This record gives sequence, C-alpha cells and structure tokens, in this order.
Amino acid sequence: MNKFSITLLSALLLLAACKGQPQQQTAETEQIETLAATPALQQAPNRPVNLLKQRVGRGTSEIMLERRGYVTSYNKQRKTPNWVAWTLTKAHTYGDLQRQNERFEEDTDVPAPRATYQDYYNSRYDRGHMCPAGDNKWDQQAMTESFLMTNICPQNHGLNKEDWNALEMQCRTWARRYGEVTVVCGPIYEGEPRFIGRNRVQVPSGFFKVVYREKPQRKAIGFIFRNDGNRQPWRERACSVDDVEERTGYNFFPDLPDDVEDLIEAEELLRDW
Repeated sequence: MNKFSITLLSALLLLAACKGQPQQQTAETEQIETLAATPALQQAPNRPVNLLKQRVGRGTSEIMLERRGYVTSYNKQRKTPNWVAWTLTKAHTYGDLQRQNERFEEDTDVPAPRATYQDYYNSRYDRGHMCPAGDNKWDQQAMTESFLMTNICPQNHGLNKEDWNALEMQCRTWARRYGEVTVVCGPIYEGEPRFIGRNRVQVPSGFFKVVYREKPQRKAIGFIFRNDGNRQPWRERACSVDDVEERTGYNFFPDLPDDVEDLIEAEELLRDW
C-alpha cells in the first residue's frame, strides 16, 4: 500500500508528504499549489496554514483544493475527497448562518466527469459532509463551500444523522474547551468497489477522523466508522492514531519530534479529552 503523510506543525500546520521516495506530482496538484502560495489563501482563517507540497503514491489521483474553511485532497477517479482537513477554533464554533439556505453544488474547479447532486438521487446514500456545515456558520463563503461536492462522500443515512453527527458536535465541544482543534477526516475504501450515479461515485466502506489539540498538552485521537446503519456510538469507535494509519496508509504528524509523535499516535485515552 502506498504511504501518505499528513502532519501538523504546532497547532495549525498541516503537511502531507509521501513515505519513501517522492513521486512525480500531477499537473493538477502543481497548479493548485501555485494558488496556495497566494496571500489570500494564506490568510484564510479556518484552515491548517502553511500547507506544503502534497505528494501521493503512484497511481493515486489527487487535486489539492483550498477553501475558506478547509483544505481537501480530491480524488478524480473516485469522485470523492481522499481527505479533508481544517482547524476549528472556539470562535468558529459560533455563528448565525444556517445550512437550510444552502444547496449542494457541483465543483467546477475539478475536471469532468465529477460528482453531481443527481448521482446521489435514489442511491440510498446521503450526501455526507466531511468538513461539516456546522463548523462553517461563522462565514458565508465557508458555509457555501462546505456544500461543494468535492467535500462530500456517499454516507449511510443512519451514520450521517446519528453517530458521525454526534462526533462532529463533540469536536465543537473540544474546540470550545481547548481553544482550537485540528481535524482530518475522510473515506476508507476496502473490499469490492461499489459505485453510485451516472458519474460512478465510489462508495466508501468506512470513514476515519483524527482530532489533534495543542493545549493544554499535545494530544491526538482517532475514530473509525463503518459506512452502515448499525449504531456506532463515537466513544466506542475511538482508537489510536496508529490504528487509523494502519487502515488508511496515511502517516500523521511526521514533523513532530519522534518521541512526541510516537506517544500521541499510540494513545487511545478518551479520558484525556
């Protein structure tokens, strides 16, 4: 399995780099990275800042997209994100904007064929947010961009409305408690591929989420959910970051000191949160 890296430098820095030898980047990735250096994107208030070059394993599709409220690595073969990351501050857990005023939109920043609203129609899957609308009520652009289809995966309705949603709300509680947290989440693909819609959007077999905090001491915890309708209380889905790395192939926090990285990745202690 190709290895990926996603790292957090201090509370806000996210770097993704491939384990082993660097691979040649796609034109799409290089173009987005040029945009990422512009002052407007560097000043976006709710994203892991200083996103550096992303290298993916050979044969893995990736287009880096930077939005007002999050960063996403988009896979044009699967028509879903590889991962989505954002920094959620206490201030950004509040806001007056409501999701009822938004609609899911095709993302014209990625090449066709791409996921559309109609691909999900009558599929028995929800249009499941990775970066949730509830984390973007602080800004109109951020809220609108959270409904782009490049932030969406086919998600079981029960999971989307119950246990995944409960963990999203808990992350907002942690952001208020600790000042800010950084979140990385995305789909897991295992077993026989399944697709929905005319554009063949791939259905994940599960989802992961990793939550990192800097204060009062560095801590990180992971979660893995099956993409089905059986109850999966988020406390029962907690796991170590090492467990998430094993299931996804990602390598989190490689730029932290080795002793700190090893410690926080091996922990699975909800009582510390």
